[in-house]
Amino acid sequence: MKIQESGENYLEAIYILTLQNGSVRSIDIANYLNFSKPSVSRAMGILKEAGYIIMEPSGNIVLTPKGRKKAGSVYERHTLIAKFLQMTLGVDSNIALQDSCRIEHVISDESFECIKKYTQNKG
Repeated sequence: MKIQESGENYLEAIYILTLQNGSVRSIDIANYLNFSKPSVSRAMGILKEAGYIIMEPSGNIVLTPKGRKKAGSVYERHTLIAKFLQMTLGVDSNIALQDSCRIEHVISDESFECIKKYTQNKG
């Protein structure tokens, strides 16, 4: 099952919030993404059904290994593309982060790997 862009954004948010806070609840995701709690609840149901997350009885949302792999991949693309736009092209950091959030979902694996190699060689 191919996950949609919105699902990737939710997984990335869970990943980032887990790194920052150690645990994540629906309200944390709603606040982070500036989405309504019902929207987040719907999305969590879809991600749970697809095997990307586990909803613990305590209300914590935990990425499964499959979810962690996908979220880590999206996060890597986001940060690396933003770095590339800033370092190589001189794009303002805020704009680079916004643009990379959109680019990360549509860039081919081949193009991403070339950007990855380029940025690794540049420092």
